[in-house]
Amino acid sequence: MSRTEQRSRPPRREPEQVWVPRTKLGTLVATEKITTMKEIYENGYRIQEAGIIKKLLPGIKTEVIDVGIVQKQTTNGEYTRFKALVAAGDENGWLGIGQGKSKQMRIAIEKATNQAYLNVSPVKLGCGSWECRCEQPHSVPFKIRGRGGSVTIEVIPGPRGLGLVAGGNIRNLLKLAGLKDAWTKSTGSTNTMTSTSRAVLDCLRQTFSQG
Repeated sequence: MSRTEQRSRPPRREPEQVWVPRTKLGTLVATEKITTMKEIYENGYRIQEAGIIKKLLPGIKTEVIDVGIVQKQTTNGEYTRFKALVAAGDENGWLGIGQGKSKQMRIAIEKATNQAYLNVSPVKLGCGSWECRCEQPHSVPFKIRGRGGSVTIEVIPGPRGLGLVAGGNIRNLLKLAGLKDAWTKSTGSTNTMTSTSRAVLDCLRQTFSQG
């Protein structure tokens, strides 16, 4: 085979592994005795398998938010690991964020992705803007505020057609959660994505704790 033919070949994709449930909840989901995420949260079940999320939220998407290198000096020399931050959401009221570390970046991303699935939690959508009142789930039902480390984020309901008025990373997280229109305010070092993502999650969780 020539070099030209090798370059023109599409990248090889690894076949997706078939999910085999290992927990009682996983078996209930696999046998369709539980068919919605709402049932899981209403009954207080603990999700321990990413396959449960993929089964009940087939439209869920993942996005790598941040990757970096962690270096540590030891008596044997410098110890280097990769760290990754990944968000998972179905753009319809569910969002999770996970972190992973490994000597290899690919494995760190895989660990973070799996953790993001396990951390998926509900977000209440609504229309809390006095300029709109369309009663459609395109924004948040009221003004909410969350904090992560030194970062504080406030999300204010916006009218339909406004879009997401936010910085790139914050906008992506809100979009994954299902928000389409909102104003945002932020303070602190929002370039630190670990703190920023925690602030966004804490903010969105207020849609239930305050509602």
